[in-house]
Amino acid sequence: MSDFDLDLQTAEGELDEPEPGGQVVLGVLDGTTDPEAWIEHVENDDVLVLNIEGELNELAAGFAREVRDLGGELMHFRGFLVVSPPGREIDSDRLG
Repeated sequence: MSDFDLDLQTAEGELDEPEPGGQVVLGVLDGTTDPEAWIEHVENDDVLVLNIEGELNELAAGFAREVRDLGGELMHFRGFLVVSPPGREIDSDRLG
């Protein structure tokens, strides 16, 4: 076997810092916000908690499919729409 000259401290210093996760964005889903704005939040790794004011299917039609196509999740919970970005699962196990 050959010897490797590996300096782990130097290598660790060269690693990029992980990008911080997104933020939790509270909003109102009432049709006044451009659906692209919600999609942009999901693409930026944000979790959306949107108070639904109106017919959910109509209000989410402009972004729900694209969020799912990106790998995100949507869940209706007690008058809110929770939207998570790809890689962040919505855990509903404790809802009973």
